[in-house]
Amino acid sequence: MQSALSSFIRVEWARTTFPFHLLVSQRSNLGERRRREVGVVMAYRADEEYDYLFKVVLIGDSGVGKSNLLSRFARNEFSIESKSTIGVEFATRTVHVDDKVVKAQIWDTAGQERYRAITSAYYRGAVGALVVYDVTRHATFENVERWLKELRSHTDPSIVVMLVGNKADLRHLRAVSPEDAEVFAEKEKTFFMETSALESLNVENAFTEVLSQIYRVTSKKALDVGDDAAVLPKGQTINVGGKDDVSAVKKGGCCST
Repeated sequence: MQSALSSFIRVEWARTTFPFHLLVSQRSNLGERRRREVGVVMAYRADEEYDYLFKVVLIGDSGVGKSNLLSRFARNEFSIESKSTIGVEFATRTVHVDDKVVKAQIWDTAGQERYRAITSAYYRGAVGALVVYDVTRHATFENVERWLKELRSHTDPSIVVMLVGNKADLRHLRAVSPEDAEVFAEKEKTFFMETSALESLNVENAFTEVLSQIYRVTSKKALDVGDDAAVLPKGQTINVGGKDDVSAVKKGGCCST
């Protein structure tokens, strides 16, 4: 019999069935241990499809457009009749950062309080986050502080965070100014961008900026511990979760809408 938790967790394997495994080096040096601690995985597969696997989470109130941001970035799709996410979904997409191939594993969760029981599994291993609010609903912006607090209590301090004001196409209904959001982003030391999943405005930019910043953080950490991030030995596959464990922008700056 399925547990109450697993009954409402739904994982979407977007386009490809992705084995929930992390590939880590057999070496036990400081650099490898540090990367495990912060959730950054330098990954290898037999076909060498990617060099890095980064887990990024989407958080924010229900109805702010997280699922459409995900589907627009991962599949270039948008649904006018998009329904609230039930439990957890994720999609993947591979991008190039500098000369590296990065696979982004992007997780989307329900914003409703009744799903907060899955919080720990959802945040585990995340190295990036997009905190989304609806520019037409001021309450969703007010709740960003709570989402940030929850995020930071479950993740490494080095996590890259992008504040995202979605639905920027609804200019006549705007309730949150970009100036107010930029001030908040500066205070919280996050990146900031306004997007429109409907018009595909800045969606690509928001995700790729987060992934690029994660790569820079990862590269710096590797250099700090004296490890060569570009040359890694082959590793072995280890399972990190049981079957029920669904486990030009500047910081504080605003992109024009």
